Amino acid sequence: MPNVQVIPAKKPKVSAQAIAPTIRRRVAGYARVSTDKDEQLNSYEAQVDYYTEYIQSRPDWEFAGLYTDEGISAVNTKRREGFKQMVADALDGKIDLIVTKSVSRFARNTVDSLTTIRQLKEKGVECYFEKEAIWTFDGKGELLLTIMSSLAQEESRSLSENVTWGKRKSMADGNVSLPWSSFLGYRKGKDGLPEIVPEEAEIVRMIFRLFMQGKSYAAIAKHLTATGVPTPQNKEKWSITTTKNILLNETYKGAKLLQKTYTTNYLTKTVRTNSGELQSYYIPESHAPIIPPDEWDAVQDEIARRKTLGRPVSCQSPFATKIKCGCCGAWFGSKVWQSNTKYRRIIWRCNDRYNKRGKRDCQTSHIKEDDIKAKFLTAFNRLMENRDGLIEDCRQAQKLLCDTTSIEAEIAELEREVEIVDGLARQAIQTNAREVIDQSEWTERNGVYLKTPHRSHNSARRTRQAESGTPRQK
Repeated sequence: MPNVQVIPAKKPKVSAQAIAPTIRRRVAGYARVSTDKDEQLNSYEAQVDYYTEYIQSRPDWEFAGLYTDEGISAVNTKRREGFKQMVADALDGKIDLIVTKSVSRFARNTVDSLTTIRQLKEKGVECYFEKEAIWTFDGKGELLLTIMSSLAQEESRSLSENVTWGKRKSMADGNVSLPWSSFLGYRKGKDGLPEIVPEEAEIVRMIFRLFMQGKSYAAIAKHLTATGVPTPQNKEKWSITTTKNILLNETYKGAKLLQKTYTTNYLTKTVRTNSGELQSYYIPESHAPIIPPDEWDAVQDEIARRKTLGRPVSCQSPFATKIKCGCCGAWFGSKVWQSNTKYRRIIWRCNDRYNKRGKRDCQTSHIKEDDIKAKFLTAFNRLMENRDGLIEDCRQAQKLLCDTTSIEAEIAELEREVEIVDGLARQAIQTNAREVIDQSEWTERNGVYLKTPHRSHNSARRTRQAESGTPRQK
């Protein structure tokens, strides 16, 4: 049998059970609440005060700081800056022990929780969860932690499903909700519906107006930034995305499309556009509009038109999107040659002349801007030679296109028919209430115009003759 010598341990085990009184452990606390509501803020302040005093009251502990996250969910660690800073300091050797209220305060994601604990254990950093009395250096610590983390994750899943169900039920009921703190033009009214903020509404109207005047998303964003208009998030610089989203948002025409996006996973919080995976709800007249619906629709048509141009419209030149390539059909765009020399000049050429690899696809040659201006003046002057005839043609076209006499007459006729059918419907209901009538016969006789108010005048007249007993003319 070999001679085995036992070498006693000199460094005490860093755990909860036996700690040498001569060693003071550097201890940090961690506190977190998931919302910023008043009752949660009280809990947050209580956690901060409690763990600060708790750590400092232990003679064998040295206070290493308190790390906090306020109003942050624990399903993942991406946005928890306090948590990430604490782990980084612990891995750098600044912390020996982390104390927190419970496993759910630390993390509700089992994978994140175990991964972090194992990283800390490799560096000799222990965690203590007071509510569950779990010390991670304990032999049963990881098993208990796995069980408790799984329960916390399941609780988070259940809460997420309940919240999601409540939101979708609210959408189905037609309740409109907006991100009030960062939504330009509206605030939450007393009845819970969007209420127009006059000064912000003027900014929205200006954005729509500038777009219809030919400005691009980038040009509008640049203009708003230059004039000092704050963004919906109260920032100084406007982005193209913010401008585009305002122009596309149906809320400004007094309607609301609910459930445009959805969260795919309660752990990752990945948000995707709802392209038919889930039900959506459209409320056509949910609140007061800032932009009239017809103007909003005109803007959407203009957005669709610009998409067909192949690239964003530039408003820097009156010739933008006016010259089309005869070879490939793409628009001509302006280019500056030798910009830093005395030979500087502006030319226009096909935007699709070269492909992505730099090879020439289109054979159309470039045009000097001075030549374009000269050709434009020639064409304009030729057009103005018959100025009076041109004006007369425009007036005739205006008279023809803007004459709404026939439309107004048709509307008046339809309104009269609606009144007739409405009167017949009321008469039928009153007759049914006063007299004993076979309901199947009554439904067959009167159900047509009760269900279909927009019938022709002849159909209404025939029904009225049937009601009065007048024989129908053939």
